[in-house]
Amino acid sequence: MEMVERFFQPLQDSYFLFGPRGTGKSVWTQHAYPAALRLDFLDPEVFRFYSSHPERLRQLVEAHPQQRTVIIDEVQKLPALLPLVHALIERDKQLRFVLTGSSARKLKRVGVDLLAGRAVLRQLAPYMASELGSHFHLHDALTVGMLPLVLGAPDPQDTLRSYAALYVREEVQMEGLVRNVLFSLLVVDSPLSKCFHG
Repeated sequence: MEMVERFFQPLQDSYFLFGPRGTGKSVWTQHAYPAALRLDFLDPEVFRFYSSHPERLRQLVEAHPQQRTVIIDEVQKLPALLPLVHALIERDKQLRFVLTGSSARKLKRVGVDLLAGRAVLRQLAPYMASELGSHFHLHDALTVGMLPLVLGAPDPQDTLRSYAALYVREEVQMEGLVRNVLFSLLVVDSPLSKCFHG
């Protein structure tokens, strides 16, 4: 499938761009910011380089003063970088960071600095029918969904099965763990349950 023009619009300020895996966050940022500095933490070499010395981000920014936008893909893989991003935004108000990831929960779970309002939160969802235009087919939408990763695959059914097995199961299990914790807090004999049940 050719490049689909998304309705999501770039922001002027720094922001987190979250969304399920396969919604096209990386492809969208490449299209929206072709000249930006880019770090992709799915690349093991890039990940090792910055995880050993996060301060290298400052050196990268200072070495390219003409670049005003920095994309960090899969930022949840290296949360130690966020305090440095915060400091760079504070120092240079013209600098914009676009920080992509699959879930804010993974960052919150490790208690990292979410930039204290210096970067807003945005979501990139799967395709909408109106984005696809003449490429939209109701049958495909009902059988394999609207995820760009799946719709653009040579075998959408096989890709969807793999996606569900690897990603959806992980997310559902995590939600199940959260639900189990909440249930254990609300058992009949717990003090917390008295707040809910009188």
